[in-house]
Amino acid sequence: MGWLVWHLTRVQDDHVADLIGTEQIYLTGEWAPRFGAPADPSDIGYGHSAAQVAALAPESAQALEDYYRAVHERTGEFIAGLTEDDLDRVVDKAWDPPVTLGVRLISVVNDDAQHAGQAAYVRGLL
Repeated sequence: MGWLVWHLTRVQDDHVADLIGTEQIYLTGEWAPRFGAPADPSDIGYGHSAAQVAALAPESAQALEDYYRAVHERTGEFIAGLTEDDLDRVVDKAWDPPVTLGVRLISVVNDDAQHAGQAAYVRGLL
């Protein structure tokens, strides 16, 4: 469950930081050490092996909550400042069709919701 929460937060942190043009929250302060991991901007958990999942060692559930809260607050501030026209801005031309800001945000919400659901499912099994 902890890895799922870390991963969904890393995805949001990575993608929103890219949209804003700022550094990921995970790379600032002492976040990475609180999870027993290096401060690698490309490590959002995608493609992790079972061993990598098991190696993630948050110092506490509070560390997960604190990191998520910091990322969520930054995301909320960013979204609050958007206009309807902003959502049509192309943010990634590597895809066909190119990805707009609105589509990227929906992608992040979708990914986070799926992983939150997975964590809730695992919690229900315990």
